Amino acid sequence: MIVFIYALATNVEIFAASCKKTFLGIPPWYKYLPTSDDAVNQCVPVLKGLNDIWLIGLAFIEILARVAIYVAIGFTIYAGIKYSASRGNTDKVNSAKYTLLDALTGLVIAIVAAAVVSFVAERISQA
Repeated sequence: MIVFIYALATNVEIFAASCKKTFLGIPPWYKYLPTSDDAVNQCVPVLKGLNDIWLIGLAFIEILARVAIYVAIGFTIYAGIKYSASRGNTDKVNSAKYTLLDALTGLVIAIVAAAVVSFVAERISQA
């Protein structure tokens, strides 16, 4: 209660932390949009122009890239299990190695894609 009164007295935005919450690192669709952070309208994205549609699109692309990261991690684990279960069978070992190579390639591509989209969207939202 004291923190809330202090925040109101000093005009500290206590709701700003709740606006940008993520689930497993996946950002909300309005990540790059400005939001109105007040007690009545918490986390309401504010659309100011046509440029904001690009920001929403970039946020969706970042969401897809982050989901791809989790899928690639899942395939990496699957390849490890597949490799462990191969029991020295050369065909199964090669299959597991190719699965692991593909999963790690996908992981690198997804990480780079998420970083590039985040970089570009941050620059557009600051302009």
